[in-house]
Amino acid sequence: MTLVGNQADRQGAAATPARAAAVPGPQRQEPALATAPGAATAPVADSPPAHDPSDADLFARYTRDYVSGREGQQITVLQAGCTTADGDLGIGTLRAAGADVAVSLIDDDQPATRAALSTDESMAGCVHGDLRTLPLPQRSHDIVLCALLLQRIQNAELVLDRLVATIRPGGLLLLRFSDRDSAAGFLDRALPAAARRAVWRRRRPGQPGPYEAVYERLSSARGIQAYALMRELVIAERRALGGLAGGMAEPYGFLAGQKLIAWLSRGRLTAAHEELLYVLRKPEDRFARVL
Repeated sequence: MTLVGNQADRQGAAATPARAAAVPGPQRQEPALATAPGAATAPVADSPPAHDPSDADLFARYTRDYVSGREGQQITVLQAGCTTADGDLGIGTLRAAGADVAVSLIDDDQPATRAALSTDESMAGCVHGDLRTLPLPQRSHDIVLCALLLQRIQNAELVLDRLVATIRPGGLLLLRFSDRDSAAGFLDRALPAAARRAVWRRRRPGQPGPYEAVYERLSSARGIQAYALMRELVIAERRALGGLAGGMAEPYGFLAGQKLIAWLSRGRLTAAHEELLYVLRKPEDRFARVL
């Protein structure tokens, strides 16, 4: 199945008909992320692209850098978790400048997903269903964006494996997820449904939700570190959002609740952030045959 969408750019910035738009939240300088003693460490790129203070979006910056290095080529983007993606990857601007960017949209089949798709015409081309079995051709995309999906699905590692398999060598995996080792992640799992809805309405007014709070081990800094190491992915950059790191709308008393949980857990759960953003690069295939 081909998953290329033909929808209009959500920002309307493209000069040509847009096929989709993509997503994440505001950028903020990330404090150092703690790693458990003795934990394996995935390789990190030595020299990430220089930060442009005027560029407010981490993922858009890497997308722009990737596209600019491949003039004349079509760049294919897969957006997984499209209903919980925020912002834009700058695709409209890139298309207006002449870049050929094709975007595919997929998501799971939760009730909140179906409700979101039914109310947002820009996602009419999204394919939704069981992410463990949806047809995903291998090495078919240059960039995969997985936005606030890992914490709300079962079998997250299997799903991420399938997404990584669709990335061409040298391509990018852009991850945004809620950290299960954060105080906010604990509250998301522990709060009553009414309280979770109140937080959701503050963060995403008018949008269907909240989604299920699953939070498998992969949805954590340690989980992604181990995953990147085992799958030989290079961490190019990472950022933190929410909590003490700021950058997110905080419902009344929510940050105070995070601090209390962090104190009660004696530091096992952190209030330093709520969400993590990772840019991972799939290494080039050095042993590929040249025909």
